[in-house]
Amino acid sequence: MRVLITGASGMIGSRLADALLKRGDQVVGVSRNPDGARERKPELEWHGWDSTDERPPDAALEGTEAVVNLIGEAVDQRFTDDAKQRIRESRLRSTKNLVDAIKARAESPSVLVSGSAVGIYGDRPGETLTEDSATGDDFLAKLCVDWEAAANEAESAGVRVATLRTGLVLDPSGGLLGPLLLPFKLGVGGPIAGGGFHMPWIHRDDEVALLAWLIREPAASGAHNGSAPNPVTNKEFSKTLGKVLRRPALAPIPKLAVAALRGSEMADNATADLNAIPKRALDEGFDFRFPKLEPALRDLLG
Repeated sequence: MRVLITGASGMIGSRLADALLKRGDQVVGVSRNPDGARERKPELEWHGWDSTDERPPDAALEGTEAVVNLIGEAVDQRFTDDAKQRIRESRLRSTKNLVDAIKARAESPSVLVSGSAVGIYGDRPGETLTEDSATGDDFLAKLCVDWEAAANEAESAGVRVATLRTGLVLDPSGGLLGPLLLPFKLGVGGPIAGGGFHMPWIHRDDEVALLAWLIREPAASGAHNGSAPNPVTNKEFSKTLGKVLRRPALAPIPKLAVAALRGSEMADNATADLNAIPKRALDEGFDFRFPKLEPALRDLLG
């Protein structure tokens, strides 16, 4: 299978490309700097694409059977007006340009798997969230609603569309886990704002496997929560991480400290209660390799 990945040089996109290559697929990447991307990952076929200003080149889509859309500026930053605009455009305009290119082809790919996030639900204390739950109304929730809508436009061309509402991906090199390792190793890590809010986490290997499964599973369409079946509270996460690292995890971090670093709006998002479960993936037969937190952390940090 020939698969085009937008965001193929990112933390998840790069690992997905490796997994697809391992199973014998041909993988195509797009980048503003294809020469640089080719030097870093020469096993991919690279094409240039200024994603917010133009459609991807026809050569990138030629013969492509599946597209995985993971493009977008990082949201882990202070939410200034400029940052919000960049974050939205990097997803919405890029996805629109991609979908317009797919719709313009005489032969479209059979499937588009597009990114989203569990932040689509907003702050929902006391609720268990499935893909059928109502969406929220904060910045990240509205962004995800619009991002999914842009991807779903490909359905008009007969393309199966699946969106993956990704949780907090555990990877020592980045994401949620990377920045936490040093303070926890130094014994100054601990729960944030009391730690009572739920965290929908997922091991990086399960995130990659879910994306690969959505490509191949013909019955999988619509939204899927990309989170492990057993979400934990921030307090439980901190305790388990401390246990795996053999360090105390008792130093509380006030919400004000997060707000001072990232702004109050980001602090609200960072402490949102999101007890999300992957109901559709489980119902449709996906098998999580790491359904529980402690084995996942031991695998990543062992």
